[in-house]
Amino acid sequence: MIRLLVNRRSIRKYKTQKVECEKVDKLLTAALLAPSSRGRKPWGFLVVDDEDILKQLSQAKEHGSQFISKVPQVIVVFGDTMVSDMCVEDCSIAATYIQLEAERLGLGSCWVQIRERLTKKGTSSEGYVKALLSIPDHFMVEAIIAIGYPDEEKIPHNLDELDVHKVHYNKYKIMYPGHY
Repeated sequence: MIRLLVNRRSIRKYKTQKVECEKVDKLLTAALLAPSSRGRKPWGFLVVDDEDILKQLSQAKEHGSQFISKVPQVIVVFGDTMVSDMCVEDCSIAATYIQLEAERLGLGSCWVQIRERLTKKGTSSEGYVKALLSIPDHFMVEAIIAIGYPDEEKIPHNLDELDVHKVHYNKYKIMYPGHY
């Protein structure tokens, strides 16, 4: 599992090849297996591979979503606020499971934050995505996860560069570089 985490990087350039249905099913299965608060599973997932809709989704944020116009598909992660007050956390866990399974399957992925972001026009990114995809008002949209075959290579994370000073035991203690 550590190797999977070391290798997973945010990919923003993809080949035009669509992801096979079997792999998309595995991504969705991983998401549906994610833990949730009180087992309520408030999430929902919307797979988008229509080029016109992807182009429109690329305008969902002022910065950081434009590459979606060249992605073969995305999975929109949203949560039912009437089912749980922990939608943000539950949807975030499910989205992470999608990304880890994508890495395991040899796919690239990138999280595009939607909740509490704005479009170029200064309107809610979440409202924009909900209107575009006909997602009902009582759902919140957490993120769009870009999925595809990578068309760029990124260097894996270096375990020697981990911020181990951010780990504390029993009580918080101010740590200085080199003091562990």
